[in-house]
Amino acid sequence: MWKTVLRRLLIMIPQLIILSIIVFALAKLMPGDPFTGLINPNTDPKELIRLKQEAGLYDPMWVQYFRWIGNLFHGDLGMSYIQKVPVTSLIASRAVNTFWLSLLTVILTYAIAVPMGITQGRYQDKWQDQAIQIFNYITFAVPGFVVYILGLWLFGYTLNWFPISGSVSANASGFFGILLSRLDHMILPAILAAIISTTVTVQYLRTGIVDNKVEDYVRTARSKGVPEKVVFNKHILRNSLLPIAAFFGNTITGLLSGSVIIETVFSYPGMGKLFIDSISQRDYTTLTALILIYGILTLIGNLLSDIIMSIVDPRIRIQ
Repeated sequence: MWKTVLRRLLIMIPQLIILSIIVFALAKLMPGDPFTGLINPNTDPKELIRLKQEAGLYDPMWVQYFRWIGNLFHGDLGMSYIQKVPVTSLIASRAVNTFWLSLLTVILTYAIAVPMGITQGRYQDKWQDQAIQIFNYITFAVPGFVVYILGLWLFGYTLNWFPISGSVSANASGFFGILLSRLDHMILPAILAAIISTTVTVQYLRTGIVDNKVEDYVRTARSKGVPEKVVFNKHILRNSLLPIAAFFGNTITGLLSGSVIIETVFSYPGMGKLFIDSISQRDYTTLTALILIYGILTLIGNLLSDIIMSIVDPRIRIQ
């Protein structure tokens, strides 16, 4: 298996090169620049030209690209044009917020989805199955941003149960004070995001249980007198979890990707909101670094999914 993993890593090299070229080119083709209109409108045009020259924006495209790649190999993602801080430290600070929010969301998603999927599979076509199915239809049909805005309005503005922006309160102090404040800011967006994210997992699990209940190996186990609880847990449920394991690798890497919509709605300072801010402010250095990181995480997530599948199901081997 390790030879296959090494081969997959080598294949990722040309993929990353192509990705870097596309990301860099698209960022440069965006209209506008990070200076015009974002500083004093009365600024002398000569001053704008000087700033662009210092940033190397007048250099040929290929010169800018290779300079960018060379800096990447030294761990230098450049300086943020807007924040005036190294992009590496800017992304690192936002990645911490995104990681904890995403981790809590993933935990809540599986805590909600797995019991619901098991219930649907065990009580197929009964009222429990139909009730959960209605819930799935609603969460699948309603756009996520609508749920986030309604939740923010109801539980944030109206009931004032949760904070409506930020990741930590300004008056929080001490380890436990900061920890509780951070958790308080994450609970509402994490719960709302988990509810919206349960549909796919529930459906996969329900379908797997329904299909596996009629398999030959299940009928054989029952004919041998194996207790129904053992049949369900060891044979039906175990094999029904394979589809969920198939995309678990992307779930892990998604902990650092963030959610653009929910972080924007809740003004949560994470990777997703930083991505939107970088686009609107023409912060090329931050934007290209983020997209490249997202691409790398996607490739790693696909590799992890294959590895996890081969571990969970010995019959499956990475090709």
